[in-house]
Amino acid sequence: MPPAKKRSRTYDSAKIRAAVLAQAGHVREAVAALPPEVLARPTRLGDWTVRELVAHLTMALGSLARKLSEPEPARHELALLDWPLATASGAAGIDADTRALAADEDLAGAYERTRALFEERLAGAADERLVPTRFGAMRLGDFLVTRTVELVVHTDDLNAATGPDVPDVPLDRQALAACTRLLADALAAKAPGGAVEVRVPPFAVVQCVEGPRHTRGTPPNVIETDPLTWVRLATGRAAWATELDAARVRASGERADLGGLLPLMG
Repeated sequence: MPPAKKRSRTYDSAKIRAAVLAQAGHVREAVAALPPEVLARPTRLGDWTVRELVAHLTMALGSLARKLSEPEPARHELALLDWPLATASGAAGIDADTRALAADEDLAGAYERTRALFEERLAGAADERLVPTRFGAMRLGDFLVTRTVELVVHTDDLNAATGPDVPDVPLDRQALAACTRLLADALAAKAPGGAVEVRVPPFAVVQCVEGPRHTRGTPPNVIETDPLTWVRLATGRAAWATELDAARVRASGERADLGGLLPLMG
């Protein structure tokens, strides 16, 4: 008999909505203040510049705003825990759409208009409403959790790209928490088991990897890191061996190695 499919944890709808809107607001303030020369700076995302990165952040909100005006799909297809791994299949389309948006000369204005439309359409939409995505229809409540990943990950990308002369965009605590938890749960779904405990204080603890399961006391295989390092590892922004050598990841036990399981999404 195949193992039971792991169920997603429950997220507080009000907190997720507030977190998405708060992080979108932080990005709005940052984008409005970016001088033109900063938009031309490279990022860690291949050949994307800051301009493409800002366009992608616009798309992360704009796509949902548009979908909320479309007819509701007939059935639910994509579960929340399936979303991180599914994103790899949409990379080419995402890149093309991002570059098209980046051609807008008024990126700051485009982001502000998109954010305002997103907030307006979100206000009257129920969590159970189904929305179409590139990867299948999802509950709105679940899709909003994915928006915390998009906003947190790309805010971190933006901070890395703009340099020390531009103030960092703050990360909303609830958005970072939801992003961390979803990516930790996605790891547990990808490598089910109880041999390794992954701790990302103060937001998440999951067990994963097949092998002997501990029942009490300190587990024999433990991995611990901070939320931002975990997010970077899970999305391919950081390498397992590098973070381990730099002591940003602490691992104990012969099975405490996630190098072959990461990244979870690109």
